[in-house]
Amino acid sequence: MKDTREQHIPVVIVGGGQAGLSVAYCLKQKGVESIVFERHHRFHSWRVNRWDSFCLVTPNWQCRLPDFHYDREYGGTDPDGFMLRGEITDYLDAFCAMSQPDLREGVEVTRVAPSAEGFTVETSIGKWTCDQVVIATGGYDTPIEPPYAKNLSPEIVQMHSVDYRRPEQLPEGGVLIVGTGQSGVQLMEDFVRAGRPVSLAVGPAPRSPRKYRGRDATDWLYDAGHYDITIDTHPDPVKALTQTNHYMSGRDGGKEIDLRQFHVDHGVELYGSLADMAGTEVRFLPDLAKNLDDADRSYVGIRTQIDAFIAREGIDAPAPPPFVKVWEPEQERTDLNLAEAGITSVLWAIGFRPDYSWIEADAFDARGKPVFDRGVTDHPGLYFIGLGWLNTWGSGRFLGIEEDSRHLADQIVERQRVLQI
Repeated sequence: MKDTREQHIPVVIVGGGQAGLSVAYCLKQKGVESIVFERHHRFHSWRVNRWDSFCLVTPNWQCRLPDFHYDREYGGTDPDGFMLRGEITDYLDAFCAMSQPDLREGVEVTRVAPSAEGFTVETSIGKWTCDQVVIATGGYDTPIEPPYAKNLSPEIVQMHSVDYRRPEQLPEGGVLIVGTGQSGVQLMEDFVRAGRPVSLAVGPAPRSPRKYRGRDATDWLYDAGHYDITIDTHPDPVKALTQTNHYMSGRDGGKEIDLRQFHVDHGVELYGSLADMAGTEVRFLPDLAKNLDDADRSYVGIRTQIDAFIAREGIDAPAPPPFVKVWEPEQERTDLNLAEAGITSVLWAIGFRPDYSWIEADAFDARGKPVFDRGVTDHPGLYFIGLGWLNTWGSGRFLGIEEDSRHLADQIVERQRVLQI
């Protein structure tokens, strides 16, 4: 039954994922009462919106929720491994059990607006007022599909990665996967393992080494201080904020993803960025060679950065293997008839866009993106957390949540003190 009573609480947190519950825990440690509203079940995105073979891309040791590090308080035994979907939710559920937040699941927040009391928060169980609001809904509200997707013949099945679980969901025949971020390349491997013909529309995503000179590349970068770089000290903040995540895999203990090698070894057909589609005809941009070269440039750049750190610190590490391009496109094909190529489905893996239409506050730019400094907006009492580069590379990942949530908790506590004077 809908509760129409208006209730007041110091802090409302919208979103019951790891970011929202981390802020709730940090506030609880400081004696500030909060409530967390989650429209689904806690950790819904991990539990429901991931495919069956999903695993982390970053090593388990980077899972560092506040006072609940994977290899410390949680007692995880494989810090250099990569947790599978079920193991991730086990870790998150254990954090929830430890932190004991005031979490209301199945509650949708439909409106957040400034009020005389601070904010009015309208929910599916009634109206609340609060002094401060933390938005922890992430950036994965609306799956992105281009407008021309509607022009594709109904004979071709379309699916977004958010709905994908396993290859058997899609009809027999080839699949065209659009997008080469972390999701796209891992879905590509899923279909390769299933023995299905795969075509890939290769976008501008960069790639990263996995194991390099005896260690995981992320271990080297962590020791070199790469993950301590803040967005306000980054040499190219615009690129940092707009660049797609580097692709690699945590599958089978961690591996590199070289699209050229997948073409040579598994016959994956590579095309440039998808540009248009109508009926069963699709058109690609002639940018395959450029996109592959740009991804390799990123890959080599990370290796060079690690080499410099090893040399600077005088570390004894195995000599690096030479970088070799195992294949290059001789001529780029820009037109393809899916039916003639035996392709029966298209799998979209080009990301999501956030939806903040329910927040009525002057805290967004002309494109609707929130504007903040380390999650603190210019609208007093309104905060964001869990977004990429909130402060560092790790902000949108497990690695940076503890630092970000403690910082926001400090800001919230200080404002509560001012409000009570």
